[in-house]
Amino acid sequence: LHALNRLAYGPRRGEVDSVARSGVMRWIERQLDFERLPDDRLAERERAFKLLAYDREELAQRYAGALRERQRMQREMSQSGDTARPGAAGPMREFRELGGELQQLAVVRAALSERQLREVMVDFWSNHFNVFMGKGADRFLTPSYIEETIRPYALGRFEDLLIATAKSPAMLFYLDNAQSVAPGSLPPMRGRRPDRMPRGINENYARELLELHTLGVDGGYTQQDVIAVARIFTGWGIDRPQQGAGFAFHAWAHDRGDKQVLGVRFRSGGMEEGIRLLKLLAGQHATMHHVSRKLCERFVADDPPDGCVDAAVEAWHRTNGDIRAVLRAIFTSPDFWAPQAQRAKVKTPLEFVVSAVRATGAEPDQTLRLAQVVARLGQPLYLQPAPTGYPETQAQWVNSGALLGRMNAAVALAAGRLPGASGSLDAVVPLTTDHSRLTDLVNERLLGGTMSAHTRAVILEQLTDVMDPVQARALAVGLAIGGPEFQRQCRSRDGCS
Repeated sequence: LHALNRLAYGPRRGEVDSVARSGVMRWIERQLDFERLPDDRLAERERAFKLLAYDREELAQRYAGALRERQRMQREMSQSGDTARPGAAGPMREFRELGGELQQLAVVRAALSERQLREVMVDFWSNHFNVFMGKGADRFLTPSYIEETIRPYALGRFEDLLIATAKSPAMLFYLDNAQSVAPGSLPPMRGRRPDRMPRGINENYARELLELHTLGVDGGYTQQDVIAVARIFTGWGIDRPQQGAGFAFHAWAHDRGDKQVLGVRFRSGGMEEGIRLLKLLAGQHATMHHVSRKLCERFVADDPPDGCVDAAVEAWHRTNGDIRAVLRAIFTSPDFWAPQAQRAKVKTPLEFVVSAVRATGAEPDQTLRLAQVVARLGQPLYLQPAPTGYPETQAQWVNSGALLGRMNAAVALAAGRLPGASGSLDAVVPLTTDHSRLTDLVNERLLGGTMSAHTRAVILEQLTDVMDPVQARALAVGLAIGGPEFQRQCRSRDGCS
């Protein structure tokens, strides 16, 4: 149960017993070696997402056309004196819809995929290397960022993932590196536009690369290092949308002077300076410690034990940043299996909604409504403006309003009234008029026997005047899912506070 709550989005009916029979460590190894796991059901569902039929180039061209149309509408309104802005039916409506589809696709994948650890790691890296889908061109660049940059490298080598994110048009646009040019440099005459002339060096990506993506805030770098990193990445840009908006290195924009980062000298070498720097950063001990600690925060505890972090760092050193080896070290660490770790994490809204869907056997539909539930609970996917992404710790998620929202969603799901999910509880908990027996069944089938005496008493009290067994079952299931044991990924039989 502990492994299924941490390495997956919670167990489905009967899955705890199934994994226990085959061996939990064997299950973990299969999750790490996800390519061998068939995922036919998810593949069938993915075919319905038209988003996956578009490549970045096609979306870029459609976006360029939508921009032209919006500008035409704005000119016409300006000439007519109409100051009203285009509404939801305007040229950008398609990209708002595609953004919603991308969010729903993440929910469907998390709920249905047999490759659960891969989906967990895609979510982890999407936050670690956050981009904001609501910013300009990232409306059409984020889908390819998830599909082509994050997903292929989620369980590969960190160095490869780091390089892929650095070259991603979505990242280059989000953190403004596409605008960063060496002082005094000018594009070729054919590419010059007076309204879009270069503005000099932009440090945004350089700073977040060091502080968030690699070394960490205490990683030993200086402001001079930040400036040097920004100079190294001058010229890393994006083709125009009409040309496909792919990665482009603009030699004319690159700072050709020598630089020094972390005491290492970088002579003028064009784009290869950036690749060399990324490899250097990926191999720094501070990077290993920073990222390993974040992984231990995700899988073990908000304040992870040093032993877990040390085991992960040692595996990183030994394998040159093989993410699977780092994860294996965490999952075989005594800290991962320690009793205090087994009730130490609060589910994010995404984890809560998906685990509730999986536990009750509900089916996510093809609309955007289930992703909208996740958003209403505080985690609109790919729409975190801050480069930090959504946190791995509970402080963001635990407050009275958020917990009430979760309880309402849980009760609605159990009653068959949660938008975006449908199913029957018949295969999960049988009907009975015995409220005590019902509560015991809910505890066994949904909470793995972790229900506290207090939660049991609350459920029984709420069932007192409910005579209809269907209503009683729905209420008991809803209260259990909305209760603390389900929320805290908890296994302890004395309950969670």
